[in-house]
Amino acid sequence: MNRPMEKVVKQIRKIIPERREGQSRAGYRNLLVAKGATVLLFVLTAFALVRGVASVLPRSITVSSSVNGKLLPINSVETDKKQVALTFEATYGNRDIAKILEILKRHEIHATFFLTGNWVDEYPDDVKAIFAAGHDVGNIGDSHKHMPQLTDEECREEIEQAHTKVQALTGYDMFLFRPPYGDYDNHVISNAAKCGYYSVRWDVDSFDWKDYGTESILDNVLRSGDLKNGSIIRCQSGAKYTVEALESLLTGLEKEGYMVVPVSQLIYKEKYHLGGNGRQMKE
Repeated sequence: MNRPMEKVVKQIRKIIPERREGQSRAGYRNLLVAKGATVLLFVLTAFALVRGVASVLPRSITVSSSVNGKLLPINSVETDKKQVALTFEATYGNRDIAKILEILKRHEIHATFFLTGNWVDEYPDDVKAIFAAGHDVGNIGDSHKHMPQLTDEECREEIEQAHTKVQALTGYDMFLFRPPYGDYDNHVISNAAKCGYYSVRWDVDSFDWKDYGTESILDNVLRSGDLKNGSIIRCQSGAKYTVEALESLLTGLEKEGYMVVPVSQLIYKEKYHLGGNGRQMKE
């Protein structure tokens, strides 16, 4: 029994009197009848309140993210639309941000940028530019720590501190969270949900952070066989060859018939479940 209903039952027991010693059955029955209207009114009122609380409180994001007891991030989305999301992790340096924004604008594409709080502190003008250009702004923690190694409180602090910094600059309430390094466990996903965040990973990694060159990035995204409807592509800002590969990457996606959309537009916000590979499916 849930807590609100437990309280209702306790209150009903207080209203209904116990039979006193020596009291006749008829007398006790008459007393119950007299109390009946009060009990009925209380039950109806309490039911309405409990139902109201349930409708006001948001459904936990983690409920639909559980697969056999394991909480998962959204790695991709099941969709008939030929859409994919392009994401960038901004964790260090800003030398290529202006160029990335320029290329995206030329292709009329909106991407998703996951920012650390430290990066926001260091490059506030770039945060504003990303937001002003209409791109998604997501949270990747305040200082890019391995979240499974943190306590519940520390997890939430990492998320909330970055959230507050972006909100102060842009007025925007972020709701997309990427576990740093893609490293997560149940307590990371559940704490992100408690902070009001959908956890989002990826199913296509450009591996641009390995600095293997432009062709390696294009191979990993366009020719690996992983790309499909609803894919979420991972890139880094600040990696050596990302900007150099970006023009060809976007052109390649266009030739394959894919439309690039922000993560917030790609994912389902409610009535969904996840497969074992983290693929989000509509109920």
